[in-house]
Amino acid sequence: MVKSSTKKIIWAIWIVLIPIGLLLTYHFYPPDITGEYGDVLAFLIFMAIVASMPMMINGTPVFFLQWATISVFLIFGLFIETVLVQIALFTLMLQMRLDKKSLFRLPMNSAMFFLVSVLSGIIYYSLGGSHGADLLFHFDSFMLILFYPFIYFVLNALFIFCIDRLVYKRKVNFLTKDVLWEFFTTLITYPVGFALYIMYLDIGLMALVLIGIPFICLSVVLRLYHSSQSINDYLKKIAEIGHQLSQALFVKETINLFIDSIFELMKVDVVYVDQVNSKNELESIARVEKQKKLPIFSDVLKENEGIIGRVLAAKKPAVYHRRKDWEELNKGFMPDYIESVLCMPIIKNNGVIGILLLGSVQKKAFAHTKLMILDLLCTQFAVALDNARYFEKTKEKSERCALTKLYNYRYFEKHLTAKFTEMNNNVINNLTVIMLDIDHFKSINDTYGHQAGNEILKEFADRVSKLIDKHGVVARYGGEEFVILLENTEIEEAQELAEFLRKMIETRPFFIKQNIDEKQKELQVSITASLGLACAPEQADEAMALIRHADRALYVGAKRAGRNRVACYMK
Repeated sequence: MVKSSTKKIIWAIWIVLIPIGLLLTYHFYPPDITGEYGDVLAFLIFMAIVASMPMMINGTPVFFLQWATISVFLIFGLFIETVLVQIALFTLMLQMRLDKKSLFRLPMNSAMFFLVSVLSGIIYYSLGGSHGADLLFHFDSFMLILFYPFIYFVLNALFIFCIDRLVYKRKVNFLTKDVLWEFFTTLITYPVGFALYIMYLDIGLMALVLIGIPFICLSVVLRLYHSSQSINDYLKKIAEIGHQLSQALFVKETINLFIDSIFELMKVDVVYVDQVNSKNELESIARVEKQKKLPIFSDVLKENEGIIGRVLAAKKPAVYHRRKDWEELNKGFMPDYIESVLCMPIIKNNGVIGILLLGSVQKKAFAHTKLMILDLLCTQFAVALDNARYFEKTKEKSERCALTKLYNYRYFEKHLTAKFTEMNNNVINNLTVIMLDIDHFKSINDTYGHQAGNEILKEFADRVSKLIDKHGVVARYGGEEFVILLENTEIEEAQELAEFLRKMIETRPFFIKQNIDEKQKELQVSITASLGLACAPEQADEAMALIRHADRALYVGAKRAGRNRVACYMK
């Protein structure tokens, strides 16, 4: 990060340097372009095109602006070359779509290129160099022309080194891979600049057509090739992500993997994912800002409400390049620093099942985003999310009691076995099992009906699970029998908890509506429960033994002793 004070200094230097520097350059090296204004304009347009169309080599944009500057320098002199470079540089910086934080790079690069141009030109002129015609036919002039690119390259590398050290505070060496790459491109491109200079002397502006157009065409071809390569790379990545998504079994895991892939593929600052509920409303299921997971939004949006509501109604993606484009549509969910917004419907079987919203601090951040690629990723996510939900429902059905929604005995025994392994490996200290049985439950069914009995079972399960909450695991073990597993809880604490449960059940009556009374009045029913406890490792050395001991404590110690009491297993 560059300090704010450093940015201010850069702006101040630029404001002073450029106008004064241009005046001094014009004064000491005045241009003589009488009758050549059209040629200068043609070179300006050409340099702007070259600056705005970098060649893509091995996925890296390479700006071959220097080879055009040497021909301008040799033809028109230092002042014209400096002015044209500055204008072309502005064209280049506009292509980069700088945000407010990076805007200081414009004056920094402008000042750097100005100083490189002026200093290399001054050194060239001070050694006896000149510009204009017939320079290549004198040995001294020819050697200076060959020396000029070397001066330009060294000064450019030196200024970049200083910027890295002073502005970005990077500890870099002078000779880096970037410097070597710059030297390599200089060797390749500067002969083209010399050729353009020679041909211009012979055939005028036709030289721009003969050299410039092939160069621009080559740049376009390389950009198209890079674009196709990029699409292929994206498709490979999406195939990999799709494979990973298909292996995700749970909804949370699938959503997190999808969001991580978004941050990996695209430069975004905000990712929101909303799902369409049964009422065709949008409700938030994921909210990530600056790669930090935040609580989801509680509000729901209908069709045509907010940005995502409009996309839901239109079933088409929407892209906004500036904050002012979407600010009036927003429903207050967007951070203040967001500029660009991309909203994509998540479609499955021709229906919208969700909305993906991406936000960026940069303006026009999604101007060149391949919507087709993002649509493919969303389709992969839609299928994976549907599969994960189906898996969770199937898993829940196999592990949960359909009536009480508590875990069933199959899951409980599996969970208890896993916890026993943890205890044996000293991960946890001890385990306690509490068995509960509703007293005289058969008489409740006989008196009020089985539907009333089911109501009591559901309410009973709800009360117990809310009391235990995250302190343990509650399961329905069968009929009117329930079981609780506590870990790292001493037997005395477990006894107190069991006694509290017993009193809560005894003193809080249950209300039933579905009873066999013809008038269907709400009835109040009081019940009691018996509880048995056993703990490990003191009283059991394996999972099933712990359950047997707790069951024995329940029936021998509590039921036979009169019910409505708590009993502990005794060896």
